[in-house]
Formats: sequence, C-alpha cells, structure tokens
Amino acid sequence: MTVTLDAADVFALGPAGAVAAVREALAGGLDPDGDVPRAVVPLTHGQGLLMPSESGGWFGVKVATVAPGNAARGLRRINATYLLHDSATLTPVALLDGVALTTLRTPAVSVAACLDRLRALADGGRGLRLVVFGAGPQGEGHVAAVRAHVPVADVTVVTRREGPVPGWADRRLAAAGGEVAASVRRADVVVTATSARRPVVDGRLVRDGAVVLAVGSHESDARELDSVLMGRATVVVESRATALREAGDVVMAIHEGALVPEDLVTLADPIGSRGDIPADRPLVVKTCGMGWQDLVVAVAAHRRKEGTPAERS
Repeated sequence: MTVTLDAADVFALGPAGAVAAVREALAGGLDPDGDVPRAVVPLTHGQGLLMPSESGGWFGVKVATVAPGNAARGLRRINATYLLHDSATLTPVALLDGVALTTLRTPAVSVAACLDRLRALADGGRGLRLVVFGAGPQGEGHVAAVRAHVPVADVTVVTRREGPVPGWADRRLAAAGGEVAASVRRADVVVTATSARRPVVDGRLVRDGAVVLAVGSHESDARELDSVLMGRATVVVESRATALREAGDVVMAIHEGALVPEDLVTLADPIGSRGDIPADRPLVVKTCGMGWQDLVVAVAAHRRKEGTPAERS
C-alpha cells in the first residue's frame, strides 16, 4: 500500500534528522557523482524538473516545477511531488510532499557539508552570527538547520525591500542599505537563498574563517557569489560534474580565472578527512540540488512515519 506523507509528516523528521540522513548516506559510500543528472524541461511559463535516484534499496523520483511568474499571482514559485519505491519490487511505497522535502533536504546538505566548521566556530558555546540573504523558506530552513546543531546568537535577514521581520530573525535590512556590509563583515555564517542572477554578496567583506552557504541558483549563467569570494575560499560542492554543469557561481568563477575545477572539494570526500581544510579561509558550500538528497531524506521521513528500522537490506 502506498502511504502519503504530507508536509507535516515530512517536516516531522526535523533538521537534525535530515542532516543525519545525509551524513550517514555519504559515510556509507554513496557517491553523488554516480547519481543520475536531473532533466530540466523548458516550459512556456517556467521549468519542469525530473530528479530520479536509486540507493540503499530504494528508488525515488521528484517531479518539480518552477514558475517565476507565480509570485505575482500569489502562488508558490516551486511545486513538487515525490514518489518513493522499493527497489527490489519497484512498487511505490510512499508519496511525499515534494516542496516540504526540498525545503528540508536543501539546508540539510548545506549543514552536513560544513558541520565540523560550524562546531569549531561555536567552540566554547559562543552563539554564531548569521546573515541570510532571502526571507523565503530556504532562508528560514537554513537558520533552523544551523540552530539544530550549534548555538545561534543573532540572525539578520537581508531582502531587496524593507518589510516586517520574520519570526526566525532578529532584524531585517534592505539590500541597498549601508548596514548590510557591516553585518556581513561580522557574520560567522552567510546564507544566500535568493532568485538573484548576479552576486548579492561582496566577496571582499566575508571574513576569513566564515561559512557561506549558497543555494539559490542551479543554472550555469546565474550566481549569488562573486569571483572574489570564490577565489579566496575553499569551495565544497555536491559533485564536481554537477557543479561544472549547473553551478553558475562555480562556472563563472572558473571562466574568470578565479577558480580551477581541481580546487573543488566534493561531498564524496570522506567526512572525517575535512579537518585539513584551512580554517583561515572562507568555506563556501555551493549546492544545486540532486536526486540522491531527496531520496535519502525521503527514506528517513518514511521510516520515521512507519516506525521501521534505520537499516534496510
């Protein structure tokens, strides 16, 4: 029987559970570069995305749409549905809310990739200072994922326009305001979760040792981070092939001579081997979203709902 997990069921896994699912999958040998590339279909009013993946006895596929014009209609920009199958029989076992799944797994991957650095920054119990570009679900989700693992002292959200302060932030600044630069200079963690196609952060302002989590773009000609920052930083990506195909932040920095593909650190590198990443350079985690991420978090959410063991033969 196919069970249904609505948004509440998916979010019940929580940020810590989602991060654990990602880290356990990688520690177990999952190779992101072995994943099936997503199919992007140009549509009249946006894009269609098809994201399949198989791992650990499960097969799943997410069907998503991106409609930039929906904001003016008061509708969601992104819609998605996820279908999870048993690999042995290829029968569907669960239908999940794909928007909730995306909202949960994206910050989980970001935090899984830099958890050691976050813990080092918070060593001694010091709360971290966060600056988040974008007031949408991904901005909120990244704050929640960081909070689930380390203390957070202060959150500043930066948006194109002034507006009310979200409940998950301490203050809201307009991007054009003079206070933004000072906030970035002080930040331990900078999150870019926008629909911008040009850099939203001045790379000269990010302090050495800070973490930058960039999740807003998945096209080769769109970026949120400039080449100055990419050239200064250690850059972690989901997979080298995906980054060189879809991550405009990476692609354009390479084209401008600030970065070379061999410098990229991938999630396939053993989690425990990242202790030698220089602590005196910014750490950029650039993700575009991949099918395996949806799969491992969907499986974890399904197991939680069904009360099944964590391991599957």
